[in-house]
Formats: sequence, C-alpha cells, structure tokens
Amino acid sequence: MSVKISAADVKKLRETTGAGMMDCKKALVEAEGDFDKAIEILRKKGQKIAAKRADRESTEGVAITKISDDNTYGVAIVLACETDFVAKNDSFKELAQEFVDIAFNHNTKEEFLAADFGGMTVAEKLIEQTGVIGEKIDITSFEKIEAPYVGAYTHVGKIAAMVGLTAAVDNAAELTKDLAMQAASMGAVSLSYKDFDPAYVASETEARIAAIIKDNEELARLGKTLKNVPQFVSRLQLTDEAMAEAEKEAKEQLKAEGKPEQIWDKILPGKIERFISDNTTLDQEQCLLDQKFIKDEKKTVAEYVSSYGDVEVKNFVRVTLG
Repeated sequence: MSVKISAADVKKLRETTGAGMMDCKKALVEAEGDFDKAIEILRKKGQKIAAKRADRESTEGVAITKISDDNTYGVAIVLACETDFVAKNDSFKELAQEFVDIAFNHNTKEEFLAADFGGMTVAEKLIEQTGVIGEKIDITSFEKIEAPYVGAYTHVGKIAAMVGLTAAVDNAAELTKDLAMQAASMGAVSLSYKDFDPAYVASETEARIAAIIKDNEELARLGKTLKNVPQFVSRLQLTDEAMAEAEKEAKEQLKAEGKPEQIWDKILPGKIERFISDNTTLDQEQCLLDQKFIKDEKKTVAEYVSSYGDVEVKNFVRVTLG
C-alpha cells in the first residue's frame, strides 16, 4: 500500500535539504514517508552527481569575508560553482554566508571542511548541494588572518581581501578598506619586495628582459620608439654598488649633455628616482606596499600608510574566483 505524501512533508524536506520540490517528493515516496530515509536518499543522489561532476571546473561563485567584532581577526572563503546563474541565486549567497559563519571558528580549511553543518560535515554539505543544484560546488579558497586591527573589502562578490595592521590607529577602518581595495583590484601577491625569493627575482629578470628585447625587435621593424630595457626588476637587486653605478652613469650623462656641474644636485635626484622606477617593475606589479596607490598615483601604498602615523601593514590575503 502506497504512503500518502502531503505537501507539508515535501515542504519540510525541501526546507531541510534545499532540494527541488519534485526531488523531495520522489525521495519521500521511495522512503515510504520516512523523513530521515528520504534525506539519506537525497544525500546519496548528491554523491552520485558529485562523482560525475568531479572533473568539472567551478570558476564562478561567491567570495565572502567575516571580521570579528573587535576587528582582530577575519576569514575569507570562496564558495565556487560552475555558472554565474547559480552564483547570483539568493539561496546560493545564503549558503555562502552560512559557510563563512562556520569557517570563522576554524583555523584551517581541513578543520572547516570537517566541521558540523546541521548534522553532517561541511564537506558532506557540499556534496549534498552539488546534487541539489546540479553543479559542482566547492570551497576553493580559505584564508584567515589575525592582527591588532583587521579590515576587509569585497568587490561585487567576486574578489575579497583582508588587511591586518600593526596597531588600531585612528581611522583604521578607512585605512584597511583602502588597502584591501588596493589588494583586490591590483592583485598583489606579496607584501614587500623583501619577501621575494632571490631565485624567483633572477628568473623574472631574465624572462622580462627577454620579452622586452623581443618586443623591441618588432617595434624597430615598424619604425616605432623602442622600450627601455632595464637592468633589474626589483629593489632586492638594487644594492649599494648598483645604486652607486647608476649615479655614476647619470653624472656621465649630464656631463655629456653639457649640463653645468653646479646644477647636477638638482637634476640627479630625479634621474635616480626614474632609475628606481624603471628597475622595480616586479615590485610595482606584485608587492602591495610598492604599488602606486590607486586613489593617488603620486604616492606608493607604503607612503599612503605612513600618513596614518605609527602603523604598518602586518599581513594581507586575497581570494578570488577561478
């Protein structure tokens, strides 16, 4: 004898699992009205779908942060899916919020995935929701930072960044928001050039110079102005000897141009500044403190931070889709 499944039963199962109305009804019929068994049926369905979609790319989704009430620590995650259509769905955004609330209480992605989510683990919830939604759902980023003051910025739910300061100075909220916005928009991967591995810098120097030389061959063929070929790409390479040599060459250039020696002191600082700018392109692209400040490109991010007094950037993280 078939069990009568009420609309209220279907509604309750849908609210519990997030599955579609027809899927819930089918699960209840198969389970002969047993609510817990119906949940298990839906879960197994999710596992099958998740296995089939395991090799799919989940490059859309939601980047989201949560900061403690005292602004001393924060977490950022990316809940990823396959399509922008799912990412824009309110229920998906609500799920991301539920996940970040749980992530907030854990220190690593592994701990977070093993954490409880309504009687199942977060990892199991992801599999369940893959079955419900029909797309691969995954946590592709998990970052947490601590500092005397932490602030965040999220760009249209696609990129999120958090920045930690060494002190909770006046207007720290404004400073961290600006810095997080800088990190989100300009894609810094390191705080300072001092954090670079010398071997990485050497590799980048060779690759970048080779690329410019190749570009110049084409520009020369077209009769266009050639690009400047730098000697270096990072301040890490600008030793005292390198700077002394740069100053020597600048003086020789001024002498060759017939500039009176009495005015060299006025011209040299500008030439040295230009030399540093031309030979630190890696820092300007990848190091947060060495980038031009997006709200005022006349100063670097480090110079902007110094305007807030006795404070430095302790750390930062950035998460993004894809």
